[in-house]
Amino acid sequence: MFRKFRRISCAIAFAVVATCATPTAASAHEGHNHADEPPASVSAAPRGEAASADFELVAVARGDAIDIYVDRFATNEPVTGASLVVETPAGPATPSEQPDGAYRLAAPWLAKGGRTDLVVSITARDLTDILPVSIETPPQTSASPVAQAGLSADPRTILLIGGGFVAGLLVAAVALRRRAAIVALACMALAGSVEQGRAHEGHGHEEEKGQVAIRANSEERAQRLSDGTVFVPKSVQRIFALRSMVTEKARHPKVAELPGRIIPDPAASGYVQSSVGGRLSASTDGFPRLGTRVKQGDILGYVTPPLQAIDLSDMRQRQGELDQQISIVERRVARYEQLAAGGAVSRTQLEEARLELEGLRDRRASIEKARREPEALVAPVAGVIAEGTAVAGQIVQPSSIVFNIVDPSRLWVEALSFETIEGATSARATTYSGRSLDLEYRGAGFADRSQSVPVHFSIVGDTAGLRAGQFLTVLVPTREEKEGIAVPRTSLVRGSNGQDFVYEHVGPERFAPRSVRAEPLDGEKVLIMSGVAAGKRIVSQGAELLEHVR
Repeated sequence: MFRKFRRISCAIAFAVVATCATPTAASAHEGHNHADEPPASVSAAPRGEAASADFELVAVARGDAIDIYVDRFATNEPVTGASLVVETPAGPATPSEQPDGAYRLAAPWLAKGGRTDLVVSITARDLTDILPVSIETPPQTSASPVAQAGLSADPRTILLIGGGFVAGLLVAAVALRRRAAIVALACMALAGSVEQGRAHEGHGHEEEKGQVAIRANSEERAQRLSDGTVFVPKSVQRIFALRSMVTEKARHPKVAELPGRIIPDPAASGYVQSSVGGRLSASTDGFPRLGTRVKQGDILGYVTPPLQAIDLSDMRQRQGELDQQISIVERRVARYEQLAAGGAVSRTQLEEARLELEGLRDRRASIEKARREPEALVAPVAGVIAEGTAVAGQIVQPSSIVFNIVDPSRLWVEALSFETIEGATSARATTYSGRSLDLEYRGAGFADRSQSVPVHFSIVGDTAGLRAGQFLTVLVPTREEKEGIAVPRTSLVRGSNGQDFVYEHVGPERFAPRSVRAEPLDGEKVLIMSGVAAGKRIVSQGAELLEHVR
């Protein structure tokens, strides 16, 4: 009895050891996949960088090919249409230009991995340069992580472990005399072990594909790094249209910033006013609408003066007197004509009587005309109707403004200065939308207007989209000078805390924010007083896009 129990115990122990071998190997293999392998990198694909005084180059490895991006070093402008020759481990090769401006080179020798040194010869117009660049790539292999994990991925190992497990069960079956049940159980356990190894191997393949997809998706994504700099791949820089400039310190005239508004040119605008009070009436074409272009001398309407009762009585009395005088003179002229035929009256007396009769008739006609003819409202200048409130039947007072005519192609700017502007010949103005206007100095007044002096400028160039009364900011250069770095206004970005800063191009694909103190210089540039040294590359276009990268 004791011997039988010992045989059964040994068989069970052997089966337990064989059973524990498979999950232990699987657990070790799973731990190698998830713990030992480094996490997926958020950086871009393997790449190399090189730069010279003229060009900046970035080479990006993409599978069995290399994309080469060539830009101007100072301006970050893509170099297209250039001739490139690359010295590779397989000999000289010529990359082909892609639609996005990159140059693609077939690189099957990247499969071995490791460090690859290239020499790129660039010929662009009148510039020629040679740039060495190195790329560090991992070796490409088709083996799955499961196959490299250990013995648990080898089918022979699985069969060996399963065979030991079956042998142990058979011994236990002989001892217990339950052969059929234990054999079936052993076959099922062996099949389960093999399927588990296959399933785990498939899971490793899927996990590897997922990590590769993550790396591919994050390859061309701009991102803000932990040190505050912004990583922007060259392909994304082409989309953002990022441009840069090399800073240079110089002396610039100090600029006075004045509030201003647009006014019409006094020589090209005018008012249509009524000289007498009366009732408005339209012309045959009706009253002109706002924005209608009119010519000088066009009749825009009529004003019919009303006649008071006393005025009408006086007019009728005057008409009666004139009618009576006309009747007397007519009879005198008829008598003189008869006497002149017989020689009793001279010819001179007859002519004087006729002239007197004609004058009386003209006076009578003018009085009648004054009762019926209205006053015409005539356009004093050519332009467009900027303002008008004419309504048929409306009563207007003497000197009332019925229409305001403005020539939109001739506009001025009136700025208010709290200091005397001396020596100003030109200036610039910016609207609320950021539009810049060139101005020409016309004169300054001496009258005090709310403790300020009006200064007039004429707008030079296109005035489309501007309107009278529009507010803007006028920048007038003065004789005082300041030393600083002039950069475009598009380079300046304002943070959420109100601090101004610019982005420095510290690397081919890296941009660092720099806090600065800036003052307005003109309508298109600002003057950086501190925060950036001379000789640095500053982003001049697209800085606001870098600010949104997270």
